[in-house]
Amino acid sequence: MSDDMSAEPGPAAVPRFERGTDGPKVIVAGADGSDASWRAVAYAAGLARRQNALLAVVFVQPVLGAAAALGLPVAEATAAVAEHLLSEIRLGVERLRGIHEMRWQFVTFPGDPYSGLVRAADELKADAVVVGASEQAGHRIIGSVAVRLVKAGRWPVTVVP
Repeated sequence: MSDDMSAEPGPAAVPRFERGTDGPKVIVAGADGSDASWRAVAYAAGLARRQNALLAVVFVQPVLGAAAALGLPVAEATAAVAEHLLSEIRLGVERLRGIHEMRWQFVTFPGDPYSGLVRAADELKADAVVVGASEQAGHRIIGSVAVRLVKAGRWPVTVVP
């Protein structure tokens, strides 16, 4: 082994993305307006604030094919939910201004909740995903978004009751 420290670094020294190297940089929180999702957003906000990470609140607008086929205004309804969520988040951030400062963004797009959260977490290079526990009884049988995210094993997932 040589003691020569002046050698040029090789290709292995090129920096590359690595999750969680110095604490989380991006924390994704799923929001759908349910009480459990608001608790998840609040928990994720606390994590992001303490870690100086970006909080990305993600609302995936469900695509309701049957309702759309019947001519119901699905896109308008889900867009209204997204606007309501964003206004609630802005209110919360404004209440904490000067007390707790944090970086955040709101992301929304149509899709199914599981695939949408996976897409958002991948595109944002999330270090962690936080979601609320499902409040629907049927999810105990067929599996919830939270269980599917945990099984995917791509990021640490926190499920907030």
